[in-house]
Amino acid sequence: MRSAQQILAEAEVIAVVGASRDPHKPAHSVPLQMIRQGWRIIPVNPFVDEVFGIPTVPTLADLDEPVDLVNVFRPARDAVDVVRQAVAVKAPAVWLQSGIFSAEARQIAEAAGIDYVEDRCLAVERALGRLTRLS
Repeated sequence: MRSAQQILAEAEVIAVVGASRDPHKPAHSVPLQMIRQGWRIIPVNPFVDEVFGIPTVPTLADLDEPVDLVNVFRPARDAVDVVRQAVAVKAPAVWLQSGIFSAEARQIAEAAGIDYVEDRCLAVERALGRLTRLS
């Protein structure tokens, strides 16, 4: 299994489940930081048409292209379903944001052979590793 830093360094396209239009929420500010550092974000949110000026998709099943990472901003109780969806779309990695843990989601990811990170912030890991997709 890859480390959190490796997953992020190798990712180019990140599906963000629970991306928010509310600038006061981490589900908005974290993906926005990633965009500003050169990652391509696909917001996944069934309740809004766009986030960051980017059209949303309602679920991971609605993606029309592969993603390198599924980043999750949903409560822990939703993580199991999101990880199942990530496995179904053949995402190579799932990342649950800070404060989100799920033993069952971890088991599903590990059984499917996909990388799994929980309770870590994408933007913090990006900063710590001084990672960027900007050239």
